[in-house]
Amino acid sequence: MRPSRSDFPVLRGLRHHVRTWGEPADPVLVLLHGWMDVSASFQFVVDALASRWFVVAPDWRGFGQSDWARDGYWFPDYLADLDALLDLYAPDGPAPIVGHSMGGNIAGLYAGIRPKRVSVLVLAEGFGLKAGTPGQAPARYGRWLDEVRAGSGFRSYADLEAVATHLRRNSPRLTLERARHLAPHWSMQQDDGTRVPAADPRHKHVNPVLYRIEEAIACWQAITAPTLWVWGGDRDWMKRFAGDDPDDWARRRAAFAHLTECRIEDAGHMMHLEQPEAFAAAVEPFLLSALPARADEAPAA
Repeated sequence: MRPSRSDFPVLRGLRHHVRTWGEPADPVLVLLHGWMDVSASFQFVVDALASRWFVVAPDWRGFGQSDWARDGYWFPDYLADLDALLDLYAPDGPAPIVGHSMGGNIAGLYAGIRPKRVSVLVLAEGFGLKAGTPGQAPARYGRWLDEVRAGSGFRSYADLEAVATHLRRNSPRLTLERARHLAPHWSMQQDDGTRVPAADPRHKHVNPVLYRIEEAIACWQAITAPTLWVWGGDRDWMKRFAGDDPDDWARRRAAFAHLTECRIEDAGHMMHLEQPEAFAAAVEPFLLSALPARADEAPAA
């Protein structure tokens, strides 16, 4: 495995954990993880990359080794965190960004809000959610209030082996060896020796703000970067969270001026864990074809 390093910059008042691979002199590549994931899950994709990159992968606020937010979590904060991250790691020009799931939804909005900061965009099943309707608002706000009052927690796991088993249950094609590698990064130990996810349990609270697809589309229409949509071979996750209306998907696709799509076969939503070599083989050529010519001496060892 390629070794990573850990930085702990303070971004917008919170100490963030940022995992990096490669050398700062190499071209930067930003990888953004999804909900209930951590930056370490990109290890296997990084191992499969053929070219030299300085890979920058943060743990979002409230995940992994990054600080928890005192006042809860609001989606625009992730946009501002990404803005601050790029100020630090890519201050001199636009950067290629690969985002998975929640990380893809953040990256897609950001690329339209700050189009000059993103050179190439890869969205791995981060194409938005089901549109909310105003009639859902009373129940949604009520549910959120109930959850805030009750608090929340995670189920615990007896040990790292139990964590690895859980990871494989959620991603059946994830190998046991890789699950065991990821388990100590994805979880944290409690005083009694058991382990829980390395995340603030308030992430489990429902978002009281309904998803507004019209706003997402307006941001996507402002994107200037070439964009790649990457699907897992199993479509169940996207059907569940974004629906399966062909007209709706046509509208989402039409919002992107420069859109390419590909599918990672024999993979579910966590495609970067289940098929990291195929994921890298699909994404890296797209990144290189859309970026200015670069003279890598040789593939990274």
